[in-house]
Amino acid sequence: MEQDDPDSGRYVKRDTTILRREHVPDETKRTPTLWLSLIPVTVLIGSLFYSIVILEGSGHIPLILGSIIAAIIAGTSLGISWPDIQKGLTGGIVTALPAILILIVVGLLIGVWIASGVVPVMVIYGLKILAPGYFLVAACLICALISLATGSSWSTAATVGLAMMGVGQALGIPAGMTAGAVISGAYFGDKMSPLSDTTNLAPAVAGTQLFTHIRHMVYTTVPALIIALIIFTIIGIVRPVSGSVDTPEYLLMLSTINETFNLTPWLLLAPAAVLFLVWKKTPALPALVVGVFVGAVLLLIFQRDGGAGSAPVLSRLLDSLYTGYESHTGVAMVDELLTRGGLSSMLDTIALIIVALSFGGIMESSGMLGRLAAAVLKLARSTGTLITVTIFSCIGMNVLASDQFLAIIVPGRMYRGAFLKRGLHPKNLSRALEDSATLTSPLIPWNTCGAYMAGVLGVSCFTYLPFAFLNLLSPLISIFYGFTGITIEKIEDDPDSIVGITAEEMASSEG
Repeated sequence: MEQDDPDSGRYVKRDTTILRREHVPDETKRTPTLWLSLIPVTVLIGSLFYSIVILEGSGHIPLILGSIIAAIIAGTSLGISWPDIQKGLTGGIVTALPAILILIVVGLLIGVWIASGVVPVMVIYGLKILAPGYFLVAACLICALISLATGSSWSTAATVGLAMMGVGQALGIPAGMTAGAVISGAYFGDKMSPLSDTTNLAPAVAGTQLFTHIRHMVYTTVPALIIALIIFTIIGIVRPVSGSVDTPEYLLMLSTINETFNLTPWLLLAPAAVLFLVWKKTPALPALVVGVFVGAVLLLIFQRDGGAGSAPVLSRLLDSLYTGYESHTGVAMVDELLTRGGLSSMLDTIALIIVALSFGGIMESSGMLGRLAAAVLKLARSTGTLITVTIFSCIGMNVLASDQFLAIIVPGRMYRGAFLKRGLHPKNLSRALEDSATLTSPLIPWNTCGAYMAGVLGVSCFTYLPFAFLNLLSPLISIFYGFTGITIEKIEDDPDSIVGITAEEMASSEG
């Protein structure tokens, strides 16, 4: 019989048979200090600010730089071996693989739903409910509908939102009010749509399922929308408007979409199928795959004639799935709205998620993320204060890092363990992340979302901020629920919807 030194972490052998692999923690590994843990975060935030705000670039390279700095500190100052660093790096990515698969299918879904006419018919029905007496209410609801259908607040604001700005100007409504209604609706849809990248990212980081996350957000987002609509209704009563919504831009958008697609109510079968599966609690991936299949069938039935010079219908179907739908109507607003989707459109977002979670994985496995979290969590002595700390951390990341993805990923990784230790279901964390990170991003002028919205709508962030009621109310409602316990669920209330949580993390919650 022979046996290796158990302290080496090598295989233990008896009679040449491998019985088990023992792992003993490396005694050379050191505990990080708070100041040492802040170095990678400081480098990351500084480089993100320079890249995104100054150079107007992306966050990919700063995240890679931050990961390199974190790995160097972990290896040199903390005595962590490269295999352990690499394990942390890849472990962070593994947690997002379900979300990445969903994002791939979402890209397919968006492309085929536009090409089949599903999204265009929803746009048409939404635009037709406009009327001067309740313009702000209608603008908010229309943008919510379009954003739900497309999963993109940016596309909604740049197209339908821009049209609403023109209509509001024709009716004599202050630009800040109209922009507030547009952003409230656009971010409701962005936050609640299974096609949205942030809506997929938040549950992946927190450790729960997509549709579980969306259903849990209903409790904060729908009340915020209802209150916003009530306020917009009161504004409409207090300051009545006159005039017509039939502006040239509005009429041109309607006529162009009608001429480009064969529109019929039957096209609504695609979203109806997905909503039915959601209601039946079908997992996100198969439900969205069904949506892709139904959209493809509708395209083959109703959009066979693509017009003179168009490619064969099967070729258009395959193109819409991979590269997305490309609109060539010559009308800028319509082309901007409908040119999107496809597998390739998701690759940039997937790459950002991978490099961001690589950074988070190294920070977590080295103990630096836990050290930062411990410093902040000294303020969190109850469920209410924990949710409050999470929300303000997300807002702080939006301010400092100027990116909503980082505002979801970094606090999400920092506080996941704290939620589990309190026995709180991960969907409470994912909801708090979206209530703050997603919704406050357009309210900060130097954030990518705030800069984009201000540029597209032609109104400064501080002008529309007082009227973005949904974005302001949702974080407050989330904090209120945290202190009162309303809709706050424990792990044992819904254990089957927990995904991506390691055995060690679950053990900490049981302890």
